[in-house]
Amino acid sequence: MKKIERKPEVLAPAGNLEKLKIAIRYGADAVYIGGQAFGLRSRAGNFSYEEMSEGVTFAHEHGSKVFVAANMVTHEGDSNGADVFFKTLQSIGVDAVIISDPALIVVCFNAAPGLPIHLSTQASATNYKTLEFWKGIGLERVVLAREVGIEEIREMRRHTDIEIEAFVHGAMCIAYSGRCTLSNHMVNRDANRGGCAQSCRWKYDLFDMDNGEPNSHLCEDEPFSMSAVDLSMLHHLPEMIDAGVNSLKIEGRMKSIHYVSTVANVYRNVVDAYCSDPEHFVFNPAWDEEIWKVAQRDLSTGFYYGVPTEKEQLFGRARKIPKYTFAAQVLDYDPNTKIATLEQRNNFGVGEEVEFYGPGFVHFKQTVRDLRNEDGEPIDRAPNPMMTVTMTIDAPVEPYFLMRKKADV
Repeated sequence: MKKIERKPEVLAPAGNLEKLKIAIRYGADAVYIGGQAFGLRSRAGNFSYEEMSEGVTFAHEHGSKVFVAANMVTHEGDSNGADVFFKTLQSIGVDAVIISDPALIVVCFNAAPGLPIHLSTQASATNYKTLEFWKGIGLERVVLAREVGIEEIREMRRHTDIEIEAFVHGAMCIAYSGRCTLSNHMVNRDANRGGCAQSCRWKYDLFDMDNGEPNSHLCEDEPFSMSAVDLSMLHHLPEMIDAGVNSLKIEGRMKSIHYVSTVANVYRNVVDAYCSDPEHFVFNPAWDEEIWKVAQRDLSTGFYYGVPTEKEQLFGRARKIPKYTFAAQVLDYDPNTKIATLEQRNNFGVGEEVEFYGPGFVHFKQTVRDLRNEDGEPIDRAPNPMMTVTMTIDAPVEPYFLMRKKADV
């Protein structure tokens, strides 16, 4: 009988404290966050020391972990203060730091001995000898380069027992292991020091070098693109688990709580289903349907099964993806009256079909039949951001359940 010796960790992104708590409530075993220095997501919200402390306390109370990304490529002067930063993280109780620059690794070793270090994907670890090198230095985990294939992961696991973390879902950088300089050259924002302007996502055109006119007929369906589609290994999680991946990483610290909750919920459900009975595992189409509710681009398996082609880039007519809007969060529910108190996040009103979902892959749809404002007065719509409303809900819900609706086209 096939048995999974160690269930892999579901690792979710958390751009701020609200996302951290939602990710953990929706099934993440661990989250990765950024501090206010030394990371690669300067616009991700990021955490003050006080917020980190609250997040770590919350995570540990729920049996989860918190990792802090300090994965920038340091230039002269950039490492100033890193010793205090790592000491503070250690005192807060952070479970590990994610670093790519050897200089920062040395600073961390000296300033906060015993604080676990994970090698960032920016360091381009692509073979088992590299993994063994970092293990020998004292690192506990390596986040693999995104260019690694599934067969290479199997080979790595045969030769090393260091923890392996691999991306399974989210945006893919067009540059090798994310080391891009487009943003530097085009807008003077250093992608490798937290300032990426997403230049590869811009719309471009082709020009005739003789007369400077755009050749729009060469790209009628889509302007010239160097942008990759997103990664999804949802259908291949059993292979990732069997290959020996210890941590399944979801990209998206700058994404919404709608995205974080949905993706964490789905991956948690698939991992649990497979690990509980791998021999009789059957993929549930509802998992796939759920992922597409938060997809922004088409999806592919990246480099796991070969080198991506133009089909894994945003060329041609884009696939029509159903758009859903995060509409409200449940604050409270009275099972006797079936009335829930909601915090509005996007405009919705009476007569619209909405969908509620919660941890454990709970889902149900209903039509909004009634709404009342904070004063108990009947209203037709909830138009104001963060307003509190009440409504009758057909099935039981709990605090932190979320409500979505199909976006207006």
